[in-house]
Amino acid sequence: MNLNQFRDITRYPSAVVALVIILILVGVSIYTVIALPYQESVTKWRGGDMVWQDNPRGVPPTWINLVRSKKLPETIVYRSTDEGVEKQITPLDKELTDIFMSFQFEYTADEFPQEIILFFTSTYEKKAPYISLIWKTPDGREISIGDFAIEKTYTRRISQDDQLTKKLGAPAEVALFADPNSEEPAPLKGTYTLEIAGITFEPESAFEVKSIIFGKVYGMAGTDHLRRDLMLGLLWGTPVALAFGLLAAVITSVLTMTIAATGAWFGGWVDGVIQRVTEINMMLPVLPILIMIGVFYSRSLWVILGFVILLSIFGASIKSFRAIFMQEREAGYIQAAQAYGASNGRIILRYLIPRIIPVLIPSLVVLIPSFVFLEASLAVLGLGDPVMPTWGKIINDARTNGALLKGQYYWVLEPSFMLMLTGFSFAMLGFALDRIFNPRLRGM
Repeated sequence: MNLNQFRDITRYPSAVVALVIILILVGVSIYTVIALPYQESVTKWRGGDMVWQDNPRGVPPTWINLVRSKKLPETIVYRSTDEGVEKQITPLDKELTDIFMSFQFEYTADEFPQEIILFFTSTYEKKAPYISLIWKTPDGREISIGDFAIEKTYTRRISQDDQLTKKLGAPAEVALFADPNSEEPAPLKGTYTLEIAGITFEPESAFEVKSIIFGKVYGMAGTDHLRRDLMLGLLWGTPVALAFGLLAAVITSVLTMTIAATGAWFGGWVDGVIQRVTEINMMLPVLPILIMIGVFYSRSLWVILGFVILLSIFGASIKSFRAIFMQEREAGYIQAAQAYGASNGRIILRYLIPRIIPVLIPSLVVLIPSFVFLEASLAVLGLGDPVMPTWGKIINDARTNGALLKGQYYWVLEPSFMLMLTGFSFAMLGFALDRIFNPRLRGM
């Protein structure tokens, strides 16, 4: 593409918008690969609940509060090792030690939190520390929410404490925040305090705690059923989609063009074989074949890419390219090349193929999203790469976990939007390039 042709793109606003979107997608891909190392991201994505234990489960993105009248709560996390946390250690005798901690926070949301969990870690040899929990509300009430011994690693799920639920008359995440003067269940806004009083029974014994009050919104993209931040999947889906679509489109187009030029130049049985193979390949159902490959052979993204290229190089475009090459082979410059002794390979690669580059570029750009959608379709069917996080796999996870039935529309809409945005941008750019490179369409 020369400078004049690049300037012609600016005459088409849709192409300019498409080009900006593509550049943004490329920038996101570069950022993702650099800032989020692949192996680390894959390990984290496949880690499940344990890696993402600080995130709420299956909640929409934080920005949804901008369009809601009732604000959803965000997650509140406190650690006993954080600065500003009140902590008092009082030795009682040679073995007994009293440890007191106090977490204070403001609650301003219009709905109740999702759940409350405390994660304890302790050090001891024989006698485990004993803990008492006191909950203080903004209106001055004090509620005892548990007395128990803790192991070296211990998780206290306040929201799943059946005895506490029976005592309070409602799930803990509701009862602890409810306004007692409200006719309808509603959270009481203000300053809450969680007091943790513990006793250790050995000289070197101690404990730390992480308190999480899980909200109902999280991050820029929300979370899934495994508490995973969907932003990681959306970010890594971008370079995967662009790489798959670009590689498949470029390799397929170049090989298809080369095969068509070879058949048109040599003619005879060579052209006959190419045309028969093309006609047979055009009748083969590509998607069912790829499904069988994914089921019986491999679901690796690069294996699927190889078969996609193999099934696409003998596509219908061979016949279109062949028609152009049949005209070009009779041109005067081709006869001149033969006269000075140019080899068959030189004529095909240096004279025939460059003549249809203007036709190839727009079709190549338009072809990219079709391969992106093909990879996503396989992933939605459960045949995506088992390792890589992709847009199609996010949609498949949402489908298999009933996201739409639960009202978790963001889980489906976000990766679907990325797919549509990618398809739209490359299609608009391809149509504009077609007009630029094809003089017959410039006036249309």
